[in-house]
Amino acid sequence: MSRLSDHNVVLAKEIISRYPKQKSALIPLVHLSQEQNGYVTDDAMRHIAELVNVTPAEVLGTASFYEMFKFEPVGKYVVNVCTTLSCALLGAGELLHHAEEKLGVKAGGTTADGLITLEPAECQAACTEAPCLQVNYRHKYRVTHADFDEMIDDLRAGKLDGEVPPHGTLGTQRQHIPDDKGVGAVHPDDVTGGPAWIPAPVPEESN
Repeated sequence: MSRLSDHNVVLAKEIISRYPKQKSALIPLVHLSQEQNGYVTDDAMRHIAELVNVTPAEVLGTASFYEMFKFEPVGKYVVNVCTTLSCALLGAGELLHHAEEKLGVKAGGTTADGLITLEPAECQAACTEAPCLQVNYRHKYRVTHADFDEMIDDLRAGKLDGEVPPHGTLGTQRQHIPDDKGVGAVHPDDVTGGPAWIPAPVPEESN
């Protein structure tokens, strides 16, 4: 399925309603499409463009800025090995080479069974825990070669299904804002005063 499903269209419209301008919902909708398909399809980008009243080129131009959005099929699990300075000094290069041998693919490739995609990555903001990696953007710290082998074996056996959801899933709990808790989506052109939570200035008394 490439376009958003009927269920996800309902979710998309609820997400759009939170924003003063429809196109402000673009990034959450791209995440929604990737969660559905595992990657961002051309048809999904066209569908999102229709929903927020922009061009498909604007959807691609925005989404392609972010590394976590994939535009070609990837594995159920994307393993990103950090290769920047702190991790490199503590063996990230050797870890990535070991990962290639364990998986039988070069960095950037996907295993023959379609389960795991291996990628190098820029800094993952865990420099004190080097060498580190992420599986579907869930961190693993101070990873040894033996740790990596055990992680891959556990992924293949389904032992980490409760910990690591399929690629594209940001969280297991979907945000819901009750009707009486929303701040309201007011178009910027319709704003006539300051935010309601900022008190209006008290005029000075004249002498």
